[in-house]
Amino acid sequence: MHTVAILALDGTVVYDLAVPVEVFGRVRLPDGSRPYRVRVCGTQPDVPTAACTLHAPWGLEALAGAGTIVVPGREEDAGPPPERALEALRDAAARGARIASVCAGAFTLAAAGLLDGLPATTHWAAAARLAELYPRVEVRPDVLYVDNGQVLTSAGASAGLDLCLHMVRRDLGSAVAADAARLAVAPLEREGGQAQYIVHERPPVPRGSQLEPALSWIEDHLGEDLTLDVMAARCGMSTRTFGRRFREQTGTTPLQWLLRARVRRAQYLLEHSDHSVERIAGQAGFGSATAFRERFKRVTGTTPQAYRAAFRGGAR
Repeated sequence: MHTVAILALDGTVVYDLAVPVEVFGRVRLPDGSRPYRVRVCGTQPDVPTAACTLHAPWGLEALAGAGTIVVPGREEDAGPPPERALEALRDAAARGARIASVCAGAFTLAAAGLLDGLPATTHWAAAARLAELYPRVEVRPDVLYVDNGQVLTSAGASAGLDLCLHMVRRDLGSAVAADAARLAVAPLEREGGQAQYIVHERPPVPRGSQLEPALSWIEDHLGEDLTLDVMAARCGMSTRTFGRRFREQTGTTPLQWLLRARVRRAQYLLEHSDHSVERIAGQAGFGSATAFRERFKRVTGTTPQAYRAAFRGGAR
């Protein structure tokens, strides 16, 4: 079981702490088992915050056994983080633990020296101050999160949810992450800021709509030549009516929906098969491997090979 330790220091933002507790604590594998053990750790049992007093059942020693450590943001007037907490983070980084921050938690990572020479993000309103205080950090104020492999940072608190789901997906694959996203009533993909490893459990289909049966059929025939005429005929509509109804009921165009469905199919095949990129391109309905690579990178922000390498592992 992979241990996730959340560091609670004086002035911790409660929401920033609650997000990783809930996301990792609710993840379930297909057999119902829990892949993560969540521990809230602090320098003292009772942690004062602006809204309430938190209880941290574990001390800093628990960081030593954690595979992942998440550092929430702290209130601006909380003062510098305790040196012994920073030392515990340095020790954890030295032994290879994955360390992530939510929102202003990046300041704690920077204070520990863990962001030196690395790109990082934080809440846009605090980005300039982070850059001023820690000039060795390459601050990126316009992205949702930054994944450097071992050290990860996220922007505002809601971006912390994106980052936690990203880590679940990196550990356990898109299907498990999709379940976690549903439990959080959150999208597994979020447009904006950064090109991310975007994936849907399945492309959005309006439940009970006139288009639902046809769209389900399209998903089952992605490898075929699906023109606008073919899709419209499947719905028994003219292409003009089909295009208008499609946008009304899905919020996007038939072509964009189809391309996203094909990328999602390709992501699944990259995760669950050893097929070549060329074969996957054909199975997902792309005309060529070159067209597939270009579309895949445009949507996900990475190459098919890099995606496969990132998302075929398991939680430690």
